[in-house]
Amino acid sequence: MFDIFKPIEWLADFIVYNLMHLTAKTNLATSLHFFIYDTIKIFILLLAISFVVGFIKSFFTPENTRKYLTGKHTGVGNILAAMLGIVTPFCSCSACPLFIGFVEAGIPLGVTFSYLIAAPMINEVAVILLWGLFGIKVTGIYILSGLIIAVFGGMIIGLFNLERYIEPFVFQTKVKSCCASGNNVTFKDRIQEAKESAWSIFKKTWPYIVAGVGIGAFIHGYVPTGLLVKYAGINNPFAVPLAVLLGVPLYANVAGVLPITEVLVKQGLPIGTVLAFTMAVTAISLPEMLILKRVLKLPLLGIFIAILTSAIIFTGYLFNFIL
Repeated sequence: MFDIFKPIEWLADFIVYNLMHLTAKTNLATSLHFFIYDTIKIFILLLAISFVVGFIKSFFTPENTRKYLTGKHTGVGNILAAMLGIVTPFCSCSACPLFIGFVEAGIPLGVTFSYLIAAPMINEVAVILLWGLFGIKVTGIYILSGLIIAVFGGMIIGLFNLERYIEPFVFQTKVKSCCASGNNVTFKDRIQEAKESAWSIFKKTWPYIVAGVGIGAFIHGYVPTGLLVKYAGINNPFAVPLAVLLGVPLYANVAGVLPITEVLVKQGLPIGTVLAFTMAVTAISLPEMLILKRVLKLPLLGIFIAILTSAIIFTGYLFNFIL
């Protein structure tokens, strides 16, 4: 990776080989070294970059996001919505309030969906872990792919005039988001908000990271190289859709999934297949779909899931072709 992580590798070496006196290249030593190194590295990245992203997010709130998107039409509105989805606060519990607020503000349905696709898929945790585990190139391609899926997915939904499949109560409801108001204006307040945001993200995700790295460490040390490739490698033309279909109903935090994807790639699985699975888990998570079911009728929810699933499968094949 980068030289900045070299001290972490030295620390892992010291713990595994000097303190624990394990023999190098054994299954146990390999697994423990991977677990210690990746856990510390991801924790540092998560805290550092979450602080930076938290500072940026202090300038955006659900309320002013709606204001920025109001009056924007297909095309420009979809692009702006997708880009705002990266930096604005979003959690599963805010999916319905945001959707209702966007509809209330008169924002086109397609523009609203561009935001709802981008916000969970390209969140700061996913970007941080991708950068730390795979580097800037893969992270950049992931972000670009997510933006394209969000923009064109929203545009397709907007073309079909599907407002009739929104639950009627949405048009009469006024709600406020559960997320922070973000009215702080001083630099000191923004720094404090960034600290709190970074610590909040860390507290919510560290158990998933430990669990994900633990599973990855086991695969790294004990699963024979080539075993997974035999069933889900580049020679299996159905590997990408199978990975996506597996990820759609799965409830898993991206912080726990990405450390496992790193190991799967090291084991020889195509990166497009692995990242397609990650996108499916992140963008079409079961909890968010169940929450959106409160405001969307089944035909619109089904179209939303179908468009996202198709786009992610296509992206997986594209990743495999490019990388």
